[in-house]
Amino acid sequence: MSNTDWDTKLVIGSKAKAPKVTRNASDLNGARRAGAVVATDKKVVAGNKAHQGPDHQRIAKLDRENEVAPPPKVAPSVGKAIQTARMEKQITQKDLAQKVNEKPSVIQDYESGKAIPNPQILSKFERILGVKLRGADIGKKLEGPKKS
Repeated sequence: MSNTDWDTKLVIGSKAKAPKVTRNASDLNGARRAGAVVATDKKVVAGNKAHQGPDHQRIAKLDRENEVAPPPKVAPSVGKAIQTARMEKQITQKDLAQKVNEKPSVIQDYESGKAIPNPQILSKFERILGVKLRGADIGKKLEGPKKS
């Protein structure tokens, strides 16, 4: 025990002081007055627009040019054909919606030309209304099965 140095002090569980980041000038001045070691580093921002060269502008322009076009809407002739065939059969939009198992708003969208064409829904309309709605001859009456 004679080789123990009584002047050194060992403290268990204390952490070393980590460098403190100050956000305002008063904390920085206080640290300088206390004689603490002060280092100032300037923060570098990666997305600084001032450092973008012409390559970044060209790439951004290419990205804007490759935007996806919205899907095509139903042709107005299809909407008119649905509406006239429905009127001839004296069916309301609500009744037609029930027959094709769709919402009345779907019928309204098709008739106004705002809907995105769905072949399954169009085939249901063709079957119920008896009018051709796809391909050529839109609005032409469908003929029943041919007898031999």
